[in-house]
Amino acid sequence: MIAKRSSNLMSQMRRGAIEYCVLALLRDRDMYGFELTRALSTAGGLVASEGTVYPLLARIRQDGLVETFWEASPQGPPRRYYRLTNDGRLALETFRDQWRQFRDTVDAIMKGSDV
Repeated sequence: MIAKRSSNLMSQMRRGAIEYCVLALLRDRDMYGFELTRALSTAGGLVASEGTVYPLLARIRQDGLVETFWEASPQGPPRRYYRLTNDGRLALETFRDQWRQFRDTVDAIMKGSDV
């Protein structure tokens, strides 16, 4: 029972933060979908499959947080690259500010400090 609850908790935390992890990865350079998937899966296993990343990319593109462009690939077909928009930068900065406050509050409570 506890293992299931722990798994669900981690899943919920991932779901809430993954969009902003993608935006953070795009902050400094453009990336294509598989490259993003690989970066997320190697970073502590945030994402296990492309089936998670591509719907997310479509949604944040539709929301205007990223834009896309096609570029020739040295091997295989052209790749769709994702680039952070100004709205995406603003969303990421807002999340970072709120995340710090949330994290600090949770850490204080977990340590038994007064909030």
